[in-house]
Amino acid sequence: MNIFRMVGDLLHLVSILILLFKIRRTKNCMGISLKTQELYALVFVTRYLDLFYNFLSLYNTLMKIFYLLATFGIIYLMRFKYKASYDKEHDNFRVLFLIAPCAVLALLINQELTFFEVLWTFSVYLEAVAILPQLFLLQRTGEAENMTADYMFCLGMYRTFYIVNWGYRYYYEGHTQWIVWLAGLVQTGLYCDFFYYYVISKYYGKNLSLPN
Repeated sequence: MNIFRMVGDLLHLVSILILLFKIRRTKNCMGISLKTQELYALVFVTRYLDLFYNFLSLYNTLMKIFYLLATFGIIYLMRFKYKASYDKEHDNFRVLFLIAPCAVLALLINQELTFFEVLWTFSVYLEAVAILPQLFLLQRTGEAENMTADYMFCLGMYRTFYIVNWGYRYYYEGHTQWIVWLAGLVQTGLYCDFFYYYVISKYYGKNLSLPN
């Protein structure tokens, strides 16, 4: 494992911890898309079925378990404990328009037409677009609290460092994985506009806000 992969994993971990901390500290889930969290839960469930039959390392196993437990924990907090603060009116992205195309694409374009491989490929495609409901919610409300913006920034940078990791592995190891690479580029591309306004907000010391 190289430094870029490690930093990417750390940013992914930190993003989830920031979100959990934000919800617990403020005792609300305002500005957070439940639909995005549920899409990530679907991503992790379909990707990490290999927990039951494929042991790579203790690090890998613990990270998978954390992602699953933390994501379902966030969903629990939003659906039940702090349900009253959930902005259902604005969090109305139709996720079926993301899930269905990803499922069809996974059946058509994959590395091997087997049950687990198709599910894994589906998770790769879905992760690339899972942030869209959160970005849509941000666009609808026009602004985000600092910790919510920090969560989104770390999540976007996690995939950015993974892209660097892929380039590093290709150069030094000759490793290629075109499906993951293309999906990762799409995923990072979706953050570009957000990254710009995030940097601007930090420079001026204000909450992230979008222009009218």
